Amino acid sequence: MDKILDKINGTEDLKKLNIQEKKELAEDIRELIIKTVSNNGGHLASNLGVVELTIAIHSVFDAPKDKIIWDVGHQSYVHKILTGRKDKMPTLRKLGGIAGFPKQSESEYDSFDTGHSSTSISVALGMAVARDINKENNHIIAVIGDGALTGGMALEALNHAGAMKTNLIVILNDNEMSISKNVGGISMFLSKVRTRKFYTESNRYVKKVVSMLPRGGNFIIRFIRKIKYSIKQLLIPNMLFEDIGFRYLGPIDGHDIEKLESILKVSKELDGPILIHVVTKKGKGYKPAEENPDKFHSASKFDIETGESLVEKPKDYSAVFGEKLVKIAKENKKVVAITAAMKDGTGLDEFAKEFPDRCFDVGIAEQHALGFAAGLAKNNMIPVVPIYSSFYQRCYDQVIHDICLQNLGVVMCVDRAGLVGNDGETHQGIFDLSFFSLVPNITIMAPKDFEEFENMLEYAVNLEKPVVIRYPRGGEGKNKFQTHEKIRKGKAELLQEGNDLTIVSIGKMVDRAVTISSILGENGINAEVINARFLKPIDENMIMNSIKKTRKVVTIEDNIIKGGLRKCY
Repeated sequence: MDKILDKINGTEDLKKLNIQEKKELAEDIRELIIKTVSNNGGHLASNLGVVELTIAIHSVFDAPKDKIIWDVGHQSYVHKILTGRKDKMPTLRKLGGIAGFPKQSESEYDSFDTGHSSTSISVALGMAVARDINKENNHIIAVIGDGALTGGMALEALNHAGAMKTNLIVILNDNEMSISKNVGGISMFLSKVRTRKFYTESNRYVKKVVSMLPRGGNFIIRFIRKIKYSIKQLLIPNMLFEDIGFRYLGPIDGHDIEKLESILKVSKELDGPILIHVVTKKGKGYKPAEENPDKFHSASKFDIETGESLVEKPKDYSAVFGEKLVKIAKENKKVVAITAAMKDGTGLDEFAKEFPDRCFDVGIAEQHALGFAAGLAKNNMIPVVPIYSSFYQRCYDQVIHDICLQNLGVVMCVDRAGLVGNDGETHQGIFDLSFFSLVPNITIMAPKDFEEFENMLEYAVNLEKPVVIRYPRGGEGKNKFQTHEKIRKGKAELLQEGNDLTIVSIGKMVDRAVTISSILGENGINAEVINARFLKPIDENMIMNSIKKTRKVVTIEDNIIKGGLRKCY
């Protein structure tokens, strides 16, 4: 039996379908996404949650003339399927295949490259203002999740857009999740919008009573729901958006294509900034993802029938970090942990259970996380802040101005440092050694293995100065290191003596350096291998003495060349 999806080669084919066919299409798309991610890995739950929403957007708007900006971009698989790339889905997140995020070089339908959270409204407003200056006639749509709305950049953009009165449509995809469950005032506000005690209790009571009627019960329930929906539009607390200048529409069921299309058509006819509040379920249509949306946010290969991963997950640096920090915090009551909506991803789940009053999830707000940490450190606490390398780029000013210029004891743990594989350039952690190295009063370390990582954590917590520890995604390398010298500030570690060549490496690449030296040894080249351990301060004495002896030096690091380990020579 032919599937509806087989007939869809672009958005024009989608527009020819009736509502029932679009519902069938939604199921076909979910099946394709589940199959693709089970084979390739990728972002599953977020994409399953926006199937109907994406179908409705492309049914009502005329991309690529109308510009759609997907915040973060990890929920763009449905968009890619509907815009001529369904046959390329087997190549998703593979070398030479289609990217896991929007990519302008891939399709004219991808109007902006996105990979980090909370950027879409700013970009959309800029596009809208440029459209008006150029006297163009099209719609600009930003699709942003409620988790991304906790980011300061999104709130700054809402504030500006409300004052500008420019025609702009913001679709708030409210699924109550970012990666970890959402926290904070914005989340509580949206919860009030979604559910009011009066409505939930009365709905339950009326439904129970009317269902007992012998005839016409279902009709009465539908009639009362319509009345209640109309009243709800008057009473729901949507003041936040209205008061800053947006026209608020919603909340509406994000899985009802007909209602979605109707409200999107209305939005096209209205002037000024519009916010459409859409309520969706992350992981919709696949029970394991619905029940564990955090687990299926970014999934490895898995068995479709059971939802169980097909990739054995060895112990990784994030897990080692979490376990060690719990041990340290038991001994030191001043240690606190801060996460920017990545509690599970950074290994803080056990810490949060053990010390709920000392673990703080600030939402997708890396700038605030570091400013908050500075305040804690100023008042004699020891904040430890694990954030992915590419996300540390977002809080550079706070690192410099709030922490390092004041020489405050914040431990900045840089997870996912180096190359991270399938997620593409927006997520590669290849700049951190360079941009941290320019900052005053900072100590920068990177461990060769788990044991050295644990030692560095202990050292950092007791230093009471700004410290960066950077470590990769995944586990240890192939070489097992038998010796671990005590961590002393600015002191490197001589792993192997040699006379022909000096190899200086740091962090994850120390393992690679040892492997290379072994290969060189088999070919008659005797290499001296140095584990730098510290990028700042660097152990100039050990390294320069080695270079004077061998007269040749090679540096190995998973960072850009400029500003990293190589800059020392």
